[in-house]
Amino acid sequence: MPAPTRRPIGFLATVKPDAALTFYHSVMGLRLVEQSPFALVFADDDTMLRVQIVQEFKPAGHTVHGWQVADIGAEMTELAAKGVAFVRFEALDQDRHGVWTTPDGNKVAWFKDPCGNLLSLTQFASP
Repeated sequence: MPAPTRRPIGFLATVKPDAALTFYHSVMGLRLVEQSPFALVFADDDTMLRVQIVQEFKPAGHTVHGWQVADIGAEMTELAAKGVAFVRFEALDQDRHGVWTTPDGNKVAWFKDPCGNLLSLTQFASP
């Protein structure tokens, strides 16, 4: 059977398109490929990220989008320098920087976009 030709598209929502444009382009470093009254579309490496412009929005209480990174500390330092604040969760044992290490050694940190979407960085443990 031939390999599928499908590629994933990430979807998020915002009621603050100007703030979302600044955040995803200037802070996260994604390339804007389309802007319309309906969505901001970014190239996120090989994946498309569509930030839908909506009239009403209530952020989910869980992670809705994330990135796998090679060095979570370096990524966090770069994002913090651009004003990103990392989220702490009372139920998780996070280090002083906000990184939670999973039982299998993966490292995860969370932050929010201007509309409250919960985003994450994950550095997977070496096999």
